[in-house]
Amino acid sequence: MTDQYSPGTGGDDPTATRRRIVGLLRDAWGSIGSLLAQLDDEQWSAPALPGWDVHDVVSHIVGGERQLSGGDPPPPVPDDAVGGHVHNDIARMNEAWIVALRRLSHDELRRAFDEITATRLAQLEAMSPDDYEAPSWTPVGPGTYARFMEVRVFDSWMHEQDIRWAVGIPGHESGPVAEQSLTEVTGSLGYIVGKRAAMPEGSAVLIRLTGPIQRDLHVVVDGRARVVDRLPGQPTVSITLDFPLFMRLTGGRVDPATVIGQVELGGDRELARQLATTMAFTI
Repeated sequence: MTDQYSPGTGGDDPTATRRRIVGLLRDAWGSIGSLLAQLDDEQWSAPALPGWDVHDVVSHIVGGERQLSGGDPPPPVPDDAVGGHVHNDIARMNEAWIVALRRLSHDELRRAFDEITATRLAQLEAMSPDDYEAPSWTPVGPGTYARFMEVRVFDSWMHEQDIRWAVGIPGHESGPVAEQSLTEVTGSLGYIVGKRAAMPEGSAVLIRLTGPIQRDLHVVVDGRARVVDRLPGQPTVSITLDFPLFMRLTGGRVDPATVIGQVELGGDRELARQLATTMAFTI
């Protein structure tokens, strides 16, 4: 058995938690908006993800927030408009927004981003506590709307990084939004280590992040893989890498074989390599 998903912030005061998460979304979207204002036409057209350029990534963010705002969904994507990067129903739903918003110019899409994120922040701030904490579908399984918004912080930050990596403008690799995004991944480390990487029973795993966010993450496999505060002894498996690369690997943004030289392997090196090359967990 593995622990796949973090429980969120259920033990915190709901009002304080909402204020914090809404503030993180404001920061995340503000950073994206400032980045988009710097881009020229060539950068807007830079490849960012399989089948998507930067314009498409922004369309994906805009479409998701429009849907969450209660807007009408776009028409389904015709079969002949679906690329090879679409592998499941969620991806097909995402692609419908991409196709629908490709008609917008870059400036029009940037304005649409500013408008929908302002609308969403106003909606979140106006929600009643009961509505904010209501049961909801989330990308990580059944939860609450509050939990969904935690995931939106992670999604928004990851897509900002998709854009930054595509256009060669690094940034926002530390601070509260990046820390929250790391928390999201840390909550899935049991699943990553136990299921994706299939570390054997008895493994004690150290993942050392060297910066800009520095962190030692510990996972033990004792019947199930779980995150712990500290290991009972020396790690049997360790990898050391920087925070941005860790997030790219866990987010499935890069072929591990192309960056394995940037990861320091320790302990059982074969198992360490196995871990470093099988950490992707997002859909």
